[in-house]
Amino acid sequence: MKIEINAKNRDVKGTSASRRLRHDKKVPGILYGGTTESKSIVFDGQELFQQFKHEAFHASILTLILDGKKESVLLRDYQMHPVKNTIQHIDLQRINENEKISVKVPFHFINADSAPGVKLEGGIVSSIMVDVDISCLPKDLPTYIEVDLGALEMGDSIHLSEIVAPEGVELTTLSEDNDPIITSVSQPKVVVEEVVEATPEGEEGAEGEEGAEGEEGADSKSDSSDSTDAKKEDPKK
Repeated sequence: MKIEINAKNRDVKGTSASRRLRHDKKVPGILYGGTTESKSIVFDGQELFQQFKHEAFHASILTLILDGKKESVLLRDYQMHPVKNTIQHIDLQRINENEKISVKVPFHFINADSAPGVKLEGGIVSSIMVDVDISCLPKDLPTYIEVDLGALEMGDSIHLSEIVAPEGVELTTLSEDNDPIITSVSQPKVVVEEVVEATPEGEEGAEGEEGAEGEEGADSKSDSSDSTDAKKEDPKK
């Protein structure tokens, strides 16, 4: 998928200027890299966001049309508004077709529903890694890397070392000391609720009455004892 984005040179800089641009539905950005100096640029916010929504925008070589001149660039960073979900700023890097680039690309998981551990045993798929760092020449950059889950049974998992990377692509996250699990199939967790048994009202009432009678009897005995002691101590009686 070839993606083209239009931009213009931005002469006015600074926080206040960027705020005014956003108010006018524009997105400030910067273009850097290569042998040319960095440039402050500006995009039409709505037009940029339409392209930004595509997954390929984040892991593809983009064609930037800057004041009518085309350049190959790569998305390097961006900031989003925490509430409005609008792009606040974007960073693009110029690409040299003869130099390797380092970028993060997403995994695409396929055949999860037909995996024996899911279809026959009722397991669930847990995706531990959703993307991976790679290194390659711009011409070899994949938009995503496919991971087939079709053979997974209950308890099975897929490690990064089991992924066959496209030709010319190196999985830089993978090493002799680091071979993380990408995804697995496991039993769904069962939440057990604790049931508290209620005491029948009749039993509780009987216990209460019995306790009350016991206390009353104890009090009566105490009063009787006190009266007897008082008679013994009074010499007139």
